[in-house]
Amino acid sequence: MAAFLAGVITYFFTKRMRASRSQHEMSQIVAAVNDIPSGSTLTAKDIALVDWPTNLTLAGSYDKVDDVIGRPLLYPLVAKEPVLKRDLGQEGSGIGISGKIPTGMRATAVKSNEIVGVAGFLYPGSRVDVLVTYTPPGGGSSSSPLTQTVLQNVEVLVAGQTIEPDPQGKPQTVNVVTLLVSPEDSQKLQLASSQGTIQFVLRSGVDQKNVELRPTRLDQLSSEKAAPAPAPPGKKVVRKVQAAAPVYTMEVIQGTKKTEEKF
Repeated sequence: MAAFLAGVITYFFTKRMRASRSQHEMSQIVAAVNDIPSGSTLTAKDIALVDWPTNLTLAGSYDKVDDVIGRPLLYPLVAKEPVLKRDLGQEGSGIGISGKIPTGMRATAVKSNEIVGVAGFLYPGSRVDVLVTYTPPGGGSSSSPLTQTVLQNVEVLVAGQTIEPDPQGKPQTVNVVTLLVSPEDSQKLQLASSQGTIQFVLRSGVDQKNVELRPTRLDQLSSEKAAPAPAPPGKKVVRKVQAAAPVYTMEVIQGTKKTEEKF
């Protein structure tokens, strides 16, 4: 009986010790040695392997230094922060904003000012709609100014020369805004900027829905109702008047008596 109890105690004690050791088992992942700004290309002196608990899985981490050397950094890292796949651009994609441009997309710069730039509250990562106000070519009523939404839910890649938003969210006046668009949309954007005034409309980052919009014309800004169109003129009624039949007069003389006969 004593041997049995000793065996049971030994079993549970061993199991507990193994569980305790597994909780403290460590692996190694790649992390930053010092603070690294975004746009940098990672070198061997920027990174190192650090211990990381195996029971705390970190998705997207690296366990080999060679896997990250030469890759551009899309977002800044602080010292001892693990390097994740989301932080890195493709090898050879370049530094600065070049590494932030996904395959098949383009970075297109548009001139801006404090008013057009939503009073300085455009930051890298903001989502905007792009409106253009212009006068269509041609004559007639169609040549009056109109405003049209040409692009929706576009990401701001760079505001001025800043590729990272201000940590305190302070507004900043910028002269140029760089947008991340498709090649087709980059053509629309350049044509719109050459035809009229560009306006950015800031939208919520969680609002991904595009809406159907018709252009707004100048006459739609007036609160007065348009004057009713004049009624079409009535039909002319032509009445045919028959001409009176001619009247003939004949003088009849009977002796000394004269009479007139009309027919």
